[in-house]
Amino acid sequence: MTKNIHIRTFGCQMNQADTEIISSLLQEQGYRMTGSEDDADLVILNTCAVRENAVGKIMNMLDNLKGKRRIRPDLLVGVIGCVPQYYREKLFDMTDGIDFLAGPDTYRQLPMLIENAEQGVRGAHLASVPEETYTGIEPLRSGSISAFIPVMRGCNNRCAFCVVPMTRGRERNRSMKTVIDEAGRLAEKGYREITLLGQNVNSYRDDEAGCDFAGLLEHVARAARGVRIRFTTSHPKDLSESLVGVIAREKNICNSIHLPVQSGSTRMLGLMNRGHSREEYLEKIAMIRRSIPDVTISSDLIAGFCGESEEDHRQTLSLMEKVRFDFSYMFCYSVRPGTYAAKRMEDDVPDEVKKRRLEEIIALQNRISAERHAAEVGKTVEVLAESESKRSSDMLMGRTPENRVVVFDRGQSNPGDLVRVKIHASTSATLVGRPQ
Repeated sequence: MTKNIHIRTFGCQMNQADTEIISSLLQEQGYRMTGSEDDADLVILNTCAVRENAVGKIMNMLDNLKGKRRIRPDLLVGVIGCVPQYYREKLFDMTDGIDFLAGPDTYRQLPMLIENAEQGVRGAHLASVPEETYTGIEPLRSGSISAFIPVMRGCNNRCAFCVVPMTRGRERNRSMKTVIDEAGRLAEKGYREITLLGQNVNSYRDDEAGCDFAGLLEHVARAARGVRIRFTTSHPKDLSESLVGVIAREKNICNSIHLPVQSGSTRMLGLMNRGHSREEYLEKIAMIRRSIPDVTISSDLIAGFCGESEEDHRQTLSLMEKVRFDFSYMFCYSVRPGTYAAKRMEDDVPDEVKKRRLEEIIALQNRISAERHAAEVGKTVEVLAESESKRSSDMLMGRTPENRVVVFDRGQSNPGDLVRVKIHASTSATLVGRPQ
């Protein structure tokens, strides 16, 4: 019987949270989680399909595992998550190095898939299960400082470029009570930070409890007093004034909002089917900053979507100047088969133009981030220490409530401590300081 399992996680925070759920589910069945492929009887790849290079990463990983299987023929390999859901049985045709596939709604079937694989039977469970939220499974969390709580799964939006509705299905929400109870348990265990997760988290609703996301966030903040509360990801069209009011009132909710815009051009936002205009997005930003003056705002930006002109690109740059995002995730557009854009639109921006526009977006964001960080020099900020710095064990790395990364002299502090740090230097990505 397979005993030791190693899970390699790709992609977003939701995938990381799913890995914790899967680990708990399998541990209950008698399996052991191991941190190394070399110690594993089974390697599971938990995958993301949002970017074009996702399958390339998986195939490279599978090639490496094929080498291991030549030495250890009994090593099993499973691929789960969004990539198999997206490509379905085609993945079996791509390589003979996969023993089973499972989609995001079928993780409860993993013990059976593993048992079949041990008998030499390849299998796949890729059904859509609209009611599945994995309620009742207590995640096996790897850390003791920060924790994820998925509050909803799937997405009802139909952004032209996005595969999420195909890979994770329609929105389904956990009950308010189960989320609040989980947050309370984490607070009792000593966790210092909780992040509520959803593909479009601010569309959350528990109709039975009469609760929207603003209400849920408020309840969680009060159930976990003294614990930092974050959430991601928000859609601009669903960001309400009541939600912003809760963030402003509840002191343990972090003043940091990730609000993807994708483009600064109203014309492009229409082609992307984003459900809002440039002007409406800027109105949301103004509303946020009226209530939370010290908020940090981050975004996602796509360069070179179908039909994007130089003027559309300049509109994105001008929106960045106007909003002054603290940081952004920035990408060239890549066609995702099955999406509206792939079926109905022409990928007509040349690759070299996409790359040049992306470089301009990155350069501008780096400048703005550096300026935003430089304004913090001389201030004393509260940092939740998360880990030792990668460069030196004499330094710690942590984040402010505004989600700014700070590296500081360790002194007597340890991961998990809240530390007052005076900032004396900065880069576009990091603040540097000393404990006070």
